Amino acid sequence: MLCRNAIKLAAAVAALTTMACATMVDSAWAFDDSKYPDFSGQWRRVGGPQWDPSKPPGLAQQAPLTPEYQKIYEASLAAQVAGGHGNDLRFTCRTSGMPRIMSAVYPIEIVIQPTATYILSEYVMPRRIFTDGRQRPEIVEPAFAGFSTGKWVDTDGDGRYDVLEVETTHFKGPRDFDVDGMPLHEDNQTVVKERIFIDKADANILHDEITTIDHALTRPWMVLKTYRRETKNPIWNEYDCNEANNHVAIGKENYFLSADGYLMPGRKGQSPPDLKYFNQAAAKK
Repeated sequence: MLCRNAIKLAAAVAALTTMACATMVDSAWAFDDSKYPDFSGQWRRVGGPQWDPSKPPGLAQQAPLTPEYQKIYEASLAAQVAGGHGNDLRFTCRTSGMPRIMSAVYPIEIVIQPTATYILSEYVMPRRIFTDGRQRPEIVEPAFAGFSTGKWVDTDGDGRYDVLEVETTHFKGPRDFDVDGMPLHEDNQTVVKERIFIDKADANILHDEITTIDHALTRPWMVLKTYRRETKNPIWNEYDCNEANNHVAIGKENYFLSADGYLMPGRKGQSPPDLKYFNQAAAKK
């Protein structure tokens, strides 16, 4: 009797497993990639890494910052002229976060799946854009990349999607726009809206129309990022920020580790760090 029950149980488990596998296969086949644009391959940015590629870096960006955040930005630029890093803390190996991720310092790859689209890079953490119609949860753990939901749109009515519309919220910080340390607001209430699409005249050009809504700005700020597809044997180089990183962050200061292993200033006139927790008398012997 016990054996017969065990055999029935095993048969039931096998049947359920077969049904689950069949469902998975059906779901996989249900994804018709011919309805989606070809975002495959390696994409390299066109232009420099400044936030608005159509304008020179620095104050020439003409960022619509509030007076308070304009002062923070100018202080960051002045600190960099003096040899420091200003607001740009990328030297600590912390991820850039959104929207700066889309400046594509290193090449990016876009992978379209039935329920999500992934944006990958060796330089920063991956982005996951949910496209399954889910509602944004009321409670989301804040992240540098935020929480992204997207919707595929057929703008010309030909039965094939051509634009991915994305909204990203729920950030943590600090974050900035670019290497100059152009700041985002410390309240992290940023909303980033994107329209990602292939150029109508050139299938190897990708555009990302990015609109940032943030309390550091006087108005929503839209910029257009452009990327070119690498068509000849793209190479994906490994990037490990911690490898050979000689920067040493202590408090709000950045120092440098010399080739012979000693701490040295990171900028002209920089004071040494406070050594109050070290036995300085012993160090002098």
